[in-house]
Amino acid sequence: MPAVQGIDVLALLMIAHLLASLVASELRNLRLSAWALVVQAFFLACIIASYGVVWNNPSLFIWAFVTVLTKVIIIPSLLLHHIRVTGLTMEIRPLIGLRMSVLMSVFLVVALYWLFRTYIYFIAPTIAAMMEPARSNLAMAFCIFSLGMYVLITRRDVVKVVVGFVLLENGAHLALITLAPTLPATTKLGIWTNVIIAAWLLIKLAEGIYKALGVVDTLSLSELKR
Repeated sequence: MPAVQGIDVLALLMIAHLLASLVASELRNLRLSAWALVVQAFFLACIIASYGVVWNNPSLFIWAFVTVLTKVIIIPSLLLHHIRVTGLTMEIRPLIGLRMSVLMSVFLVVALYWLFRTYIYFIAPTIAAMMEPARSNLAMAFCIFSLGMYVLITRRDVVKVVVGFVLLENGAHLALITLAPTLPATTKLGIWTNVIIAAWLLIKLAEGIYKALGVVDTLSLSELKR
């Protein structure tokens, strides 16, 4: 793949990944949100594989495969199973209404992309990080990371909490791929497994809340102490 074409493909995949991230975070139908997370993770795997081609780094193909296994298959399957068990298909009312949340998400992404891309040298003060496509990729990575943080803060439904955590971790993945594509295998293994364990624990905790209180609301955690 020629370098210019590779950069163009990466740019398109990054945009698709960002749009899928926004859809996964803002959809109120939990089942559709889980499927949007599948699409988002698939684009992430494609981005990683594209980096493997552009940089001629075969280890990134393994990273892409594991991303498909963990984030396209395992985590969405856990979420869909949880939705079937509880029978709850619509998100619990979040702390911010739908219209305001969509506007805030879009504003957050646009503003932070400009901010991170303009002042990337404060975050990653290296020559490589200041050159394209790394500069734009890092800005996109930090945007998705920040979007994940926003979802974690404003959502009450455990499915959306898991979605936010996955978005946060995917942003970290993009930053690592851009800055350190040759990470040791043991480090990659820890990155791959932590999100699965965290998602599984969150879902099991939510099912415990559902059995005890009949709701799947993360704000109800305090009720379990009583």
